[in-house]
Amino acid sequence: MGARFVSVDRDTPMLLPPDLRDWVPEDDLVHFVIEAVERLPLERFRVNHRGTGDKQFPPHMMLALLIYSYANGLFSSRKIERATHRDVAIRYLCAGTHPDHDTICKFRRENFEAFRESFVDVLELARELKLLKLGNVSLDGTHLKANASIDQNVNYQRAVEIRAQLRLDIEELLAQAETADTEDQDSQKLPEEIARREKLASKMERAIEELEARARQRQQKAEAKYEEKKAERREKQKKTGKKCTGRDPKRPEKKAEDSSEQCNLSDPDARIMRKNKRASFTQSYNAQAAVDADGSQLVVGQHVSQSAGDYAELENGVASIPGELGKPAAVLADAGYVNADAFDRLQEAGVEIYCSVHREDAHNERHYDFRPETASGRVVKDPTDERLVAMRDKLRTEKGKALYGRRNHTVEPVFGIIKAAMGFRGFSLRGKENVSGEWTLVCLAYNLKRLHGMMGGAKRGTHEAKSTSAGWSPSRISLVGGWLGKIIHAILLQFQRLHAGLTAKLALTPTGS
Repeated sequence: MGARFVSVDRDTPMLLPPDLRDWVPEDDLVHFVIEAVERLPLERFRVNHRGTGDKQFPPHMMLALLIYSYANGLFSSRKIERATHRDVAIRYLCAGTHPDHDTICKFRRENFEAFRESFVDVLELARELKLLKLGNVSLDGTHLKANASIDQNVNYQRAVEIRAQLRLDIEELLAQAETADTEDQDSQKLPEEIARREKLASKMERAIEELEARARQRQQKAEAKYEEKKAERREKQKKTGKKCTGRDPKRPEKKAEDSSEQCNLSDPDARIMRKNKRASFTQSYNAQAAVDADGSQLVVGQHVSQSAGDYAELENGVASIPGELGKPAAVLADAGYVNADAFDRLQEAGVEIYCSVHREDAHNERHYDFRPETASGRVVKDPTDERLVAMRDKLRTEKGKALYGRRNHTVEPVFGIIKAAMGFRGFSLRGKENVSGEWTLVCLAYNLKRLHGMMGGAKRGTHEAKSTSAGWSPSRISLVGGWLGKIIHAILLQFQRLHAGLTAKLALTPTGS
């Protein structure tokens, strides 16, 4: 018996206009995103004013488009524009309209503050739905690649040398252009070469200014530490009445040319980072997230840091939690956040800290350790600072163990979902301010994706209600449309047969008859 195949007919047009809502599953994320965004106040969103009198795309649609696209791994404005033609769910979201990539990119670039407000509004929505109650919070960070190449870094001395060489080259090219004008020679390529070198020279100038600014910041910090040490020394002399032994603190002199620090020409705000000694160096940002550790796993606070480590990010992470949500009861953090002074300041503010003072292996005992003895037999060093000793003892209590045990399976999966499920591993924009806005958008998309999952997939109700009120359900409309299509298709085939028979009959009839 021969195989039977489904008939694939691409030539017959649809006899009734299709309803895209019938093509999108009822539990698709797009329905939840549209309904959630429609509830947000978007008065502060800016639209793309062209000055031509053309109608603008509404902010609700543009925000929903960005959130749904980011939640499904589309981050490029050109790919999002292409998806408005190819993706059924996005085509439904945009109602058949197609904003171009420039409109999408400009809307994203000009509405960072509005994204932050929407981030807070979504968290308040989750609280209204009884899905979020701020209590214990897990804090962690991850390195995300910047939109810049690590090969575009230059230090201060090299930037000064290249700038001087470029100036000489530009002067030489200008002289060649003047000679060509006087001797009537072909000099079409000279303006392009001059413009290219001038552009590179301006980049070097910005890099030199950036490195000098960083050197001034380092000098100010060093001066502050120097004055602090001098004050401590004077205080000690007053108490003891004796001159302090040892050398006097030396006034620091940190100049830009004395540092090996580099500046990236593509994104001066990005920094060279690596996760650990076994990882490679990348041009990245440190994306921080504070995640609810009491069940919802929603991102309740987020910010971006230029520091490769997390030492100075504990207070910034707590401060990133919106005041509308209140103050967290406890913050859970790994050993990268160990900072005794920050512990004191946060605990004075009423925030309980549970921060490991040892590496994570100290908390995860392995019954069968497959690592070599050089790695598995490392001795865990005990802290000497009294504040860190107290923190270690607090984590060894039953309550401390139970709370800190939540950290691993609350904040780590969030980064896993963002990187693996959503596919976000690097920023599209440049500059810390733009990158911070994009990270807010990523966390906003994650939160809506998470809320949709917590609610079991929001069922679309608007279309069904409208269809039912009219006396027709979507299934009945599809059924009637299918039967009409078959009937009309059969009539067309019969008409084609009659037309073919009539044509053949006329062809056989003699001309003179």
